[in-house]
Amino acid sequence: MRRFFSPRQLAHAPALELHNGGFVPYAEVPARAAMILAAIGGAAEPVDAGMAPIEAVHHADYLAFLREAPGLWRAAGRSGDAIPYAFPVVGRRPLRLHRIDALLGRYGFDATTPLTPDTWDTAYWSAQTALAATGAVLGGERTAFALCRPPGHHAGADYCGGYCHLNVAAIAAQAARDAGVARVTVLDIDYHHGNGTQDIFWDRGDVFYASVHADPATDYPFYWGHADERGEGAGEGATLNLPLSHGTTLDEFRRAQGEALAAIAAFGPGLLVVSFGADTWEGDPISRFALKTADYALLARDIAACGWPTVIVMEGGYAVDALGANVASFLGGFSPRG
Repeated sequence: MRRFFSPRQLAHAPALELHNGGFVPYAEVPARAAMILAAIGGAAEPVDAGMAPIEAVHHADYLAFLREAPGLWRAAGRSGDAIPYAFPVVGRRPLRLHRIDALLGRYGFDATTPLTPDTWDTAYWSAQTALAATGAVLGGERTAFALCRPPGHHAGADYCGGYCHLNVAAIAAQAARDAGVARVTVLDIDYHHGNGTQDIFWDRGDVFYASVHADPATDYPFYWGHADERGEGAGEGATLNLPLSHGTTLDEFRRAQGEALAAIAAFGPGLLVVSFGADTWEGDPISRFALKTADYALLARDIAACGWPTVIVMEGGYAVDALGANVASFLGGFSPRG
């Protein structure tokens, strides 16, 4: 399996995030990627595919915000990382405000996703990693892995959140569509629902989004991922959410994933994008499922058995010491010997 990663994805390193009522060390650390690289034997540098595939998914004003926000933060006399504290509620007027604090709330939906001077470049190369893996599969590889860091599935077309700035799964899916693949599916098996991916494709019938995740009645991102969310307009029926309860083990997760795979098969994709998160592992510090390291190989085998060309993009997983083994187990399930 071809694997892609750029060392430039290590630069983004915020100090703190707001969690459970207090500021704590940022969980999406560069060491996550380093541990995965060590476990999988390295990865190839992606070629720069430019801005066009990113602009095909994200709004121009949002991309400008990501590039400019750290400078605006410092111009306002602030030190440290840029973190929002005020958010517009639904129904507020779309005012054209310019103060950095207003922009941070306008383009973000939580206080767990600080911006640093390195955020844009790091997120840009995370997207290029996803595009490189997509290009490899479009070029004939059966499966390719993008070690995306930072992750992406919480980022919408015009907002960031959940450690995510550019939606790497959506960028990969759209790139496949633009390359001529008529029907693309995203299978999201991170602990948390990929609200950004769902939003991006919500009213489209050419990209099917299926997610197995923790019940948003109890877990982040709360406002998306409920079972009755099915898409709208041309996208009605092209969204499938399968929320699970705390303590979920392999049997229940595998059953839900099987339901998702059956729906994907009925959709008939020409390419599958897997948003893979290892935060479903039993020891993850911010999640409450109970999958074991060996379980990931079984889940991967079930996906591989469907036979679709597959791009795997890395999402969550915050038990840093175990992360490499969990990812290696998942990738191993796609190999003939896995």
